[in-house]
Amino acid sequence: MGIHGLAKLIADQAPGAIKENDFKSYFGRKIAIDASMSIYQFLIAVRQDGNVLQNEDGETTSHLMGMFYRTIRMLESGIKPVYVFDGKPPQLKSGELVKRGERRAEAEKLLAQAQEAGEQENIEKFNKRLVKVTPQHNAECKALLTLMGVPYVEAPCEAEASCAALVRAGKVFATATEDMDGLTFGTTVMLRHLTASEAKKLPIQEFHFNRILEEMGLTHEQFIDLCILLGCDYCGTIKGIGPKRAMDLIRQHRSIEEILDNIDLAKHPVPEGWLFREARALFLKPEVVDCDTVDLRWTEPDQEGLVQFMCNEKNFSEDRIRNGCKKILKSRQGSTQGRLDTFFSVTGSLSSKRKEPEIKGSAKKKQKTSATPGKMKRGK
Repeated sequence: MGIHGLAKLIADQAPGAIKENDFKSYFGRKIAIDASMSIYQFLIAVRQDGNVLQNEDGETTSHLMGMFYRTIRMLESGIKPVYVFDGKPPQLKSGELVKRGERRAEAEKLLAQAQEAGEQENIEKFNKRLVKVTPQHNAECKALLTLMGVPYVEAPCEAEASCAALVRAGKVFATATEDMDGLTFGTTVMLRHLTASEAKKLPIQEFHFNRILEEMGLTHEQFIDLCILLGCDYCGTIKGIGPKRAMDLIRQHRSIEEILDNIDLAKHPVPEGWLFREARALFLKPEVVDCDTVDLRWTEPDQEGLVQFMCNEKNFSEDRIRNGCKKILKSRQGSTQGRLDTFFSVTGSLSSKRKEPEIKGSAKKKQKTSATPGKMKRGK
Protein backbone atom coordinates (compact mmCIF):
# COMPACT_ATOMS: atom_id res chain seq x y z
CA MET A 1 0.00 0.00 0.00
CA GLY A 2 2.78 2.45 0.84
CA ILE A 3 1.90 5.94 2.10
CA HIS A 4 -1.44 7.49 1.09
CA GLY A 5 -1.12 10.68 -0.97
CA LEU A 6 2.62 11.15 -0.32
CA ALA A 7 3.68 11.46 -3.97
CA LYS A 8 1.23 14.30 -4.61
CA LEU A 9 2.12 16.02 -1.35
CA ILE A 10 5.83 15.99 -2.24
CA ALA A 11 5.04 17.30 -5.72
CA ASP A 12 3.11 20.18 -4.12
CA GLN A 13 5.39 20.92 -1.16
CA ALA A 14 8.85 19.94 -2.44
CA PRO A 15 8.78 20.00 -6.26
CA GLY A 16 12.53 20.59 -6.45
CA ALA A 17 13.08 17.16 -4.89
CA ILE A 18 11.67 15.35 -7.94
CA LYS A 19 13.45 14.90 -11.25
CA GLU A 20 12.19 13.13 -14.36
CA ASN A 21 14.72 11.11 -16.30
CA ASP A 22 14.88 8.89 -19.33
CA PHE A 23 15.32 5.16 -18.70
CA LYS A 24 18.75 5.14 -20.32
CA SER A 25 20.08 7.91 -18.09
CA TYR A 26 20.74 5.25 -15.41
CA PHE A 27 23.53 3.63 -17.42
CA GLY A 28 26.14 2.20 -15.03
CA ARG A 29 23.89 2.53 -11.97
CA LYS A 30 23.33 -0.32 -9.51
CA ILE A 31 19.70 -0.20 -8.41
CA ALA A 32 17.90 -2.17 -5.69
CA ILE A 33 14.46 -3.20 -6.90
CA ASP A 34 11.48 -4.16 -4.75
CA ALA A 35 10.96 -7.66 -6.16
CA SER A 36 7.42 -8.25 -4.89
CA MET A 37 6.20 -4.96 -6.33
CA SER A 38 7.76 -5.82 -9.70
CA ILE A 39 6.29 -9.32 -9.75
CA TYR A 40 2.87 -7.90 -8.87
CA GLN A 41 3.19 -5.45 -11.78
CA PHE A 42 4.06 -8.30 -14.13
CA LEU A 43 1.10 -10.39 -12.99
CA ILE A 44 -1.21 -7.42 -13.61
CA ALA A 45 0.30 -6.24 -16.92
CA VAL A 46 1.46 -9.39 -18.73
CA ARG A 47 -1.88 -10.92 -19.67
CA GLN A 48 -3.71 -12.56 -22.55
CA ASP A 49 -7.44 -12.15 -23.09
CA GLY A 50 -7.68 -10.52 -19.67
CA ASN A 51 -6.08 -13.46 -17.85
CA VAL A 52 -2.55 -14.19 -16.61
CA LEU A 53 -0.31 -16.14 -18.98
CA GLN A 54 -0.19 -19.88 -18.32
CA ASN A 55 1.77 -22.80 -19.68
CA GLU A 56 0.26 -26.05 -20.95
CA ASP A 57 0.00 -27.37 -17.38
CA GLY A 58 -2.04 -24.38 -16.26
CA GLU A 59 0.85 -22.79 -14.30
CA THR A 60 1.05 -19.00 -14.22
CA THR A 61 4.00 -17.65 -16.22
CA SER A 62 3.27 -13.89 -16.46
CA HIS A 63 5.77 -13.13 -13.71
CA LEU A 64 8.53 -15.06 -15.48
CA MET A 65 7.96 -13.36 -18.82
CA GLY A 66 7.91 -9.93 -17.17
CA MET A 67 11.00 -10.61 -15.04
CA PHE A 68 12.94 -12.02 -18.01
CA TYR A 69 12.27 -9.33 -20.60
CA ARG A 70 12.21 -6.23 -18.39
CA THR A 71 15.41 -7.29 -16.65
CA ILE A 72 17.01 -7.70 -20.06
CA ARG A 73 15.79 -4.22 -20.99
CA MET A 74 17.59 -2.82 -17.93
CA LEU A 75 20.77 -4.76 -18.68
CA GLU A 76 20.75 -3.55 -22.29
CA SER A 77 20.57 0.04 -21.01
CA GLY A 78 23.59 -0.53 -18.78
CA ILE A 79 21.55 -0.70 -15.54
CA LYS A 80 22.70 -3.24 -12.95
CA PRO A 81 19.55 -4.43 -11.15
CA VAL A 82 19.55 -6.29 -7.84
CA TYR A 83 16.15 -7.59 -6.76
CA VAL A 84 15.28 -7.53 -3.05
CA PHE A 85 12.65 -10.02 -1.86
CA ASP A 86 10.41 -9.57 1.19
CA GLY A 87 11.01 -11.65 4.30
CA LYS A 88 8.47 -12.18 7.06
CA PRO A 89 6.01 -9.29 7.49
CA PRO A 90 6.36 -7.32 10.73
CA GLN A 91 3.76 -8.03 13.42
CA LEU A 92 2.44 -4.48 13.05
CA LYS A 93 1.37 -5.30 9.49
CA SER A 94 -1.06 -8.03 10.59
CA GLY A 95 -4.03 -5.63 10.66
CA GLU A 96 -3.32 -4.48 7.11
CA LEU A 97 -3.00 -8.10 5.95
CA VAL A 98 -6.39 -8.91 7.47
CA LYS A 99 -7.94 -5.96 5.60
CA ARG A 100 -6.36 -7.17 2.35
CA GLY A 101 -7.86 -10.61 2.94
CA GLU A 102 -11.29 -9.05 3.43
CA ARG A 103 -10.93 -7.02 0.23
CA ARG A 104 -9.95 -10.17 -1.66
CA ALA A 105 -13.01 -12.01 -0.33
CA GLU A 106 -15.23 -9.14 -1.46
CA ALA A 107 -13.55 -9.12 -4.89
CA GLU A 108 -14.21 -12.86 -5.25
CA LYS A 109 -17.94 -12.29 -4.65
CA LEU A 110 -18.06 -9.43 -7.15
CA LEU A 111 -16.13 -11.52 -9.69
CA ALA A 112 -18.65 -14.36 -9.40
CA GLN A 113 -21.49 -11.90 -9.98
CA ALA A 114 -19.73 -10.37 -13.01
CA GLN A 115 -19.09 -13.83 -14.49
CA GLU A 116 -22.73 -14.80 -14.03
CA ALA A 117 -23.82 -11.56 -15.74
CA GLY A 118 -21.19 -11.90 -18.49
CA GLU A 119 -19.72 -8.44 -17.73
CA GLN A 120 -16.28 -8.81 -19.30
CA GLU A 121 -14.94 -5.44 -18.18
CA ASN A 122 -15.82 -6.15 -14.55
CA ILE A 123 -14.48 -9.69 -14.84
CA GLU A 124 -11.05 -8.30 -15.80
CA LYS A 125 -11.22 -5.63 -13.07
CA PHE A 126 -12.01 -8.07 -10.26
CA ASN A 127 -9.54 -10.65 -11.57
CA LYS A 128 -6.79 -8.05 -11.17
CA ARG A 129 -7.91 -7.33 -7.61
CA LEU A 130 -7.38 -10.99 -6.79
CA VAL A 131 -3.76 -11.01 -7.98
CA LYS A 132 -1.37 -11.98 -5.19
CA VAL A 133 2.35 -12.67 -5.21
CA THR A 134 2.86 -16.17 -3.81
CA PRO A 135 5.93 -17.94 -2.39
CA GLN A 136 6.00 -20.00 -5.61
CA HIS A 137 6.16 -16.85 -7.74
CA ASN A 138 9.08 -15.63 -5.63
CA ALA A 139 10.93 -18.96 -5.77
CA GLU A 140 10.56 -19.19 -9.56
CA CYS A 141 11.79 -15.61 -10.05
CA LYS A 142 14.81 -16.28 -7.84
CA ALA A 143 15.63 -19.34 -9.93
CA LEU A 144 15.27 -17.30 -13.12
CA LEU A 145 17.50 -14.47 -11.85
CA THR A 146 20.21 -16.94 -10.84
CA LEU A 147 20.20 -18.42 -14.34
CA MET A 148 20.31 -14.92 -15.84
CA GLY A 149 23.35 -13.99 -13.74
CA VAL A 150 21.48 -11.24 -11.88
CA PRO A 151 21.90 -11.00 -8.08
CA TYR A 152 19.06 -10.92 -5.59
CA VAL A 153 18.87 -10.27 -1.84
CA GLU A 154 16.52 -11.91 0.65
CA ALA A 155 15.43 -9.28 3.17
CA PRO A 156 14.70 -10.44 6.72
CA CYS A 157 11.56 -8.31 6.74
CA GLU A 158 10.24 -5.53 4.45
CA ALA A 159 12.05 -5.33 1.09
CA GLU A 160 11.85 -1.51 0.91
CA ALA A 161 13.66 -1.21 4.25
CA SER A 162 16.55 -3.39 3.07
CA CYS A 163 16.65 -1.52 -0.26
CA ALA A 164 17.03 1.73 1.69
CA ALA A 165 19.81 0.19 3.80
CA LEU A 166 21.69 -0.89 0.64
CA VAL A 167 21.43 2.66 -0.73
CA ARG A 168 22.68 4.25 2.49
CA ALA A 169 25.56 1.75 2.64
CA GLY A 170 26.65 2.77 -0.86
CA LYS A 171 26.03 -0.69 -2.31
CA VAL A 172 23.53 0.69 -4.85
CA PHE A 173 22.51 4.10 -6.19
CA ALA A 174 18.76 4.01 -5.57
CA THR A 175 15.66 2.07 -4.53
CA ALA A 176 13.21 1.27 -7.33
CA THR A 177 9.63 0.76 -6.12
CA GLU A 178 6.14 2.13 -6.58
CA ASP A 179 5.46 2.23 -2.83
CA MET A 180 6.36 5.61 -1.35
CA ASP A 181 7.39 4.11 1.99
CA GLY A 182 10.82 3.54 0.46
CA LEU A 183 11.35 7.20 1.38
CA THR A 184 9.92 6.71 4.88
CA PHE A 185 12.55 4.02 5.45
CA GLY A 186 15.17 6.61 4.50
CA THR A 187 16.42 5.71 1.03
CA THR A 188 18.37 8.73 -0.20
CA VAL A 189 17.20 8.25 -3.81
CA MET A 190 14.00 6.53 -4.91
CA LEU A 191 12.87 5.73 -8.45
CA ARG A 192 9.33 5.12 -9.64
CA HIS A 193 8.28 3.53 -12.97
CA LEU A 194 11.65 1.80 -13.57
CA THR A 195 9.94 -1.58 -14.10
CA ALA A 196 6.83 -0.19 -15.80
CA SER A 197 5.92 -1.39 -19.26
CA GLU A 198 7.96 0.28 -22.01
CA ALA A 199 4.75 0.80 -23.97
CA LYS A 200 3.47 3.22 -21.31
CA LYS A 201 6.41 5.57 -22.05
CA LEU A 202 6.46 6.76 -18.44
CA PRO A 203 9.44 8.92 -17.45
CA ILE A 204 11.36 7.71 -14.41
CA GLN A 205 10.50 9.80 -11.35
CA GLU A 206 13.59 10.32 -9.18
CA PHE A 207 12.93 11.45 -5.58
CA HIS A 208 15.77 12.88 -3.49
CA PHE A 209 15.09 12.38 0.21
CA ASN A 210 17.41 15.03 1.65
CA ARG A 211 15.95 17.61 -0.71
CA ILE A 212 12.43 16.61 0.36
CA LEU A 213 13.32 17.21 4.01
CA GLU A 214 15.00 20.51 3.14
CA GLU A 215 12.08 21.89 1.12
CA MET A 216 9.46 20.67 3.58
CA GLY A 217 11.48 21.92 6.56
CA LEU A 218 11.30 18.56 8.37
CA THR A 219 13.65 16.14 10.09
CA HIS A 220 13.55 12.43 9.20
CA GLU A 221 11.57 11.73 12.40
CA GLN A 222 9.04 14.46 11.57
CA PHE A 223 8.72 13.10 8.02
CA ILE A 224 7.96 9.67 9.48
CA ASP A 225 5.25 11.18 11.70
CA LEU A 226 3.80 12.90 8.62
CA CYS A 227 3.69 9.55 6.79
CA ILE A 228 1.91 7.92 9.74
CA LEU A 229 -0.68 10.71 9.69
CA LEU A 230 -1.17 10.19 5.93
CA GLY A 231 -1.70 6.45 6.37
CA CYS A 232 0.76 3.54 6.31
CA ASP A 233 0.64 -0.26 6.53
CA TYR A 234 1.28 -0.42 10.27
CA CYS A 235 -1.42 1.57 12.06
CA GLY A 236 -4.58 3.60 11.50
CA THR A 237 -4.94 7.37 11.10
CA ILE A 238 -6.59 10.28 12.87
CA LYS A 239 -10.11 10.75 11.51
CA GLY A 240 -10.74 13.85 9.40
CA ILE A 241 -7.10 14.85 8.82
CA GLY A 242 -6.09 14.89 5.16
CA PRO A 243 -2.66 15.43 3.57
CA LYS A 244 -2.65 19.26 3.67
CA ARG A 245 -3.90 19.38 7.26
CA ALA A 246 -1.34 16.73 8.28
CA MET A 247 1.45 18.81 6.73
CA ASP A 248 0.27 21.95 8.53
CA LEU A 249 0.03 20.15 11.87
CA ILE A 250 3.51 18.62 11.62
CA ARG A 251 5.03 21.98 10.70
CA GLN A 252 3.27 23.65 13.61
CA HIS A 253 3.64 21.00 16.35
CA ARG A 254 6.59 18.88 15.12
CA SER A 255 5.41 15.51 16.50
CA ILE A 256 2.29 13.36 16.78
CA GLU A 257 2.38 13.65 20.58
CA GLU A 258 2.23 17.45 20.38
CA ILE A 259 -0.51 17.27 17.75
CA LEU A 260 -2.63 15.07 20.04
CA ASP A 261 -2.21 17.66 22.80
CA ASN A 262 -3.42 20.48 20.55
CA ILE A 263 -6.32 19.17 18.45
CA ASP A 264 -9.95 18.50 19.30
CA LEU A 265 -9.95 14.73 19.83
CA ALA A 266 -13.75 14.69 19.90
CA LYS A 267 -13.75 16.06 16.36
CA HIS A 268 -10.66 14.11 15.29
CA PRO A 269 -10.72 10.78 17.17
CA VAL A 270 -7.70 8.49 17.05
CA PRO A 271 -7.93 4.71 16.56
CA GLU A 272 -8.34 2.70 19.75
CA GLY A 273 -4.93 1.54 21.01
CA TRP A 274 -3.22 3.57 18.29
CA LEU A 275 0.27 2.13 17.71
CA PHE A 276 1.84 5.20 16.12
CA ARG A 277 4.94 5.00 18.35
CA GLU A 278 5.55 1.40 17.33
CA ALA A 279 5.11 2.33 13.66
CA ARG A 280 7.57 5.21 14.09
CA ALA A 281 10.14 2.87 15.69
CA LEU A 282 9.71 0.37 12.84
CA PHE A 283 10.40 3.05 10.21
CA LEU A 284 13.38 4.42 12.14
CA LYS A 285 15.04 1.09 12.97
CA PRO A 286 13.62 -1.64 10.73
CA GLU A 287 15.02 -5.14 10.52
CA VAL A 288 17.24 -5.09 7.43
CA VAL A 289 19.83 -7.18 5.64
CA ASP A 290 23.42 -6.97 6.93
CA CYS A 291 24.89 -4.85 4.15
CA ASP A 292 28.46 -5.83 5.08
CA THR A 293 27.71 -9.40 4.04
CA VAL A 294 26.07 -8.46 0.72
CA ASP A 295 28.32 -9.18 -2.25
CA LEU A 296 26.63 -8.13 -5.49
CA ARG A 297 27.89 -9.88 -8.62
CA TRP A 298 26.46 -9.82 -12.14
CA THR A 299 27.64 -12.90 -14.06
CA GLU A 300 27.17 -14.50 -17.47
CA PRO A 301 23.83 -16.24 -18.01
CA ASP A 302 23.49 -20.03 -17.92
CA GLN A 303 22.02 -20.43 -21.40
CA GLU A 304 21.33 -24.16 -21.24
CA GLY A 305 19.93 -23.81 -17.73
CA LEU A 306 17.59 -21.07 -18.94
CA VAL A 307 16.42 -23.22 -21.85
CA GLN A 308 15.76 -26.14 -19.51
CA PHE A 309 13.82 -23.98 -17.02
CA MET A 310 11.99 -21.55 -19.30
CA CYS A 311 11.38 -23.81 -22.30
CA ASN A 312 11.28 -27.41 -21.12
CA GLU A 313 9.55 -26.66 -17.81
CA LYS A 314 7.57 -23.47 -18.52
CA ASN A 315 6.88 -23.84 -22.28
CA PHE A 316 8.48 -20.61 -23.47
CA SER A 317 9.81 -20.38 -27.03
CA GLU A 318 13.40 -21.64 -27.20
CA ASP A 319 14.31 -19.15 -29.93
CA ARG A 320 13.15 -16.24 -27.77
CA ILE A 321 14.99 -17.46 -24.68
CA ARG A 322 18.24 -18.00 -26.60
CA ASN A 323 17.86 -14.59 -28.21
CA GLY A 324 17.39 -13.11 -24.73
CA CYS A 325 20.62 -14.82 -23.61
CA LYS A 326 22.47 -13.20 -26.50
CA LYS A 327 21.19 -9.79 -25.39
CA ILE A 328 22.40 -10.40 -21.83
CA LEU A 329 25.86 -11.44 -23.09
CA LYS A 330 26.05 -8.40 -25.37
CA SER A 331 25.01 -6.11 -22.52
CA ARG A 332 27.82 -7.50 -20.35
CA GLN A 333 30.37 -6.71 -23.06
CA GLY A 334 29.13 -3.12 -23.26
CA SER A 335 28.84 -2.52 -19.51
CA THR A 336 32.54 -2.21 -18.72
CA GLN A 337 32.51 1.56 -19.30
CA GLY A 338 31.74 3.36 -16.04
CA ARG A 339 29.72 6.48 -15.43
CA LEU A 340 31.75 9.68 -15.67
CA ASP A 341 30.42 10.97 -12.35
CA THR A 342 31.85 7.97 -10.47
CA PHE A 343 35.39 9.23 -11.12
CA PHE A 344 34.89 12.65 -9.52
CA SER A 345 33.68 13.95 -6.18
CA VAL A 346 31.10 16.72 -6.34
CA THR A 347 31.95 19.91 -4.45
CA GLY A 348 29.96 23.06 -3.76
CA SER A 349 26.18 23.22 -3.55
CA LEU A 350 23.17 23.77 -5.73
CA SER A 351 23.12 27.42 -4.70
CA SER A 352 26.75 28.18 -5.59
CA LYS A 353 27.26 31.02 -8.02
CA ARG A 354 28.08 30.35 -11.64
CA LYS A 355 31.72 31.00 -12.46
CA GLU A 356 32.06 33.76 -15.03
CA PRO A 357 33.88 32.78 -18.25
CA GLU A 358 37.47 33.96 -18.57
CA ILE A 359 37.96 36.89 -20.96
CA LYS A 360 41.09 36.82 -23.08
CA GLY A 361 42.93 38.84 -25.71
CA SER A 362 41.81 42.22 -27.00
CA ALA A 363 38.46 41.91 -25.27
CA LYS A 364 40.24 41.70 -21.90
CA LYS A 365 42.40 44.75 -22.71
CA LYS A 366 39.32 46.72 -23.81
CA GLN A 367 37.44 45.76 -20.64
CA LYS A 368 40.38 46.85 -18.46
CA THR A 369 40.62 50.22 -20.24
CA SER A 370 36.91 50.92 -19.93
CA ALA A 371 36.90 49.92 -16.26
CA THR A 372 39.74 52.34 -15.31
CA PRO A 373 38.72 55.98 -14.72
CA GLY A 374 40.29 58.19 -17.41
CA LYS A 375 42.98 60.69 -16.42
CA MET A 376 42.05 64.39 -16.77
CA LYS A 377 44.24 66.39 -19.14
CA ARG A 378 46.17 69.24 -17.56
CA GLY A 379 45.29 72.66 -18.90
CA LYS A 380 47.94 74.91 -20.43
